[in-house]
Amino acid sequence: MSTKDDKEINEFHLNQLASVGQIAAGIAHEVKNPLTAVKGFLQLLKESPADEYLDIAQSELNNALATLENLLHVSKPDAEDEPYQPIKVAVELEVLFTLFQDQIYRVEIQRNLRDTETPIYGKKNQLKKALFNLLKNAFEAIPQKGTISVEHYATDEEIHIYIRDTGVGIPPEKLKMLGTPFYTTKPDGTGMGLTQVFSVIYEHQGKIDVHSVPGEGTAFHIRLPKMTNTPTRGVINLNVEYAPGEEIRHFLLRNQDVFEKRLLAEAVNVKEKIHEIQRVGNIDLLSNAHKLVLYIVDGREHEMISFARKEGVSWAKYSLTLAFKLEWVQTVRRVLWDFLYNYDRLHSIETQSNREQFFELERRINHMMDQFLNHFFITYTECKDQLIQSQREMVNNLSVPIIPLTPNVCILPLIGTIDEERAALIEEKVINHIGDTRIEVLILDLSGISSMESSILNQLMGLLNGMTMMGCKAVVTGLRPEVVKQIIRSGISFEKSIITKGTLQQALVDFLHESRRQTSDCPFCCTCTNRRLPT
Repeated sequence: MSTKDDKEINEFHLNQLASVGQIAAGIAHEVKNPLTAVKGFLQLLKESPADEYLDIAQSELNNALATLENLLHVSKPDAEDEPYQPIKVAVELEVLFTLFQDQIYRVEIQRNLRDTETPIYGKKNQLKKALFNLLKNAFEAIPQKGTISVEHYATDEEIHIYIRDTGVGIPPEKLKMLGTPFYTTKPDGTGMGLTQVFSVIYEHQGKIDVHSVPGEGTAFHIRLPKMTNTPTRGVINLNVEYAPGEEIRHFLLRNQDVFEKRLLAEAVNVKEKIHEIQRVGNIDLLSNAHKLVLYIVDGREHEMISFARKEGVSWAKYSLTLAFKLEWVQTVRRVLWDFLYNYDRLHSIETQSNREQFFELERRINHMMDQFLNHFFITYTECKDQLIQSQREMVNNLSVPIIPLTPNVCILPLIGTIDEERAALIEEKVINHIGDTRIEVLILDLSGISSMESSILNQLMGLLNGMTMMGCKAVVTGLRPEVVKQIIRSGISFEKSIITKGTLQQALVDFLHESRRQTSDCPFCCTCTNRRLPT
């Protein structure tokens, strides 16, 4: 694509966004307020006995409100109360990679990050969300296995970021429409993600180019101006309410809505996962954030530790991504300090605070936040270890499935490859099972085993002899020709006490007839005696 074409596409997107901004601002303000009121009434109704239709209605309202919020961000990107600050984009990319750990088994991420200490100047959370959307789209464009390559480097005036995927690609006629609200190439998409990407890049005086080949993949090239000076991030004056003389706890409760808004503005990537985390693990991140903050400001350390351990179990049990939890807790920490600054700013008007009090507060709050993280991760690890151990035991049981037929007879069907580790496991479980249950017959079906090494055959013979020593009759069925040839070549011979049958079915027929003979009123029945198991 030529430079002229790139320029035309950029101008097209700028005109699109300007038009969308005018439309979106009107839609959002006219529709959002009544929707928010309806949502509030639904929440009140839910306090009565649960109704599935209320849940559906509330879910759809949340989707509508989220769409309107996205439109607002496109129409008025400066509406979010976020200051400009120095940003090292390479560092933020590394953080974003961790949010896709569950996809790495099928998609390889190739990194080529150079000039990593070169900053830009912008709104970090908005840029992180834009890059997150691009990476998310790249993963979703790859239906099975593939590669995403991310490149970062600096020139004299700009930072360059390339995000390339080996996905399905985009037809040429659809490239010019990318970034248009509600236009998407995905069956369940809204198009708002790429609209936000284009909006944020242009707001930061950047440029974005898209190249794609159907069936081969898509590449996004972002150029952002380098930071020319080194400003520092200042404190944030929040629009909060304050009553003279009130304690920090009441100040936080009074401004709970502002606190939630700041959380969602800071943790833009976690914001996308809030509903999913609640659906999968029944974890309400916003409610839990308020609970954590109140434990901290009240100094209720024991309750906070118990809460951390409960959270650790929940996140481990439902295999939720730890990177989201870490980003969320660090966001809670930052927002809490923003509120402490504003509380001190308003509170100091009527009282004289000193540095000693400030540092004492800093030590106590950061200590408790660190305690929460420590106990959360310790409990998460313990719970994960227990889950892994139980899964390992389940796998072991499935690899040696001893199935009881009667109190005295069991079947052990073996399938797949038997290596030294599995042979040792079979030996241990069989011998222990015989010792615990005192069964008289164990039928080993080897029809699912195509080959065995000589050392494994020797281990198997040792097991069969050990079973005989314990008074358990060993019946081997389903020996395949390949295994028999290996036995012959190894010079191994079965003991006379070991019974062999061609198939598992034959052994079962013999066993059933033997059982009938032993329980029959006519113990000399010819049919039964002819079918007796050899002794």
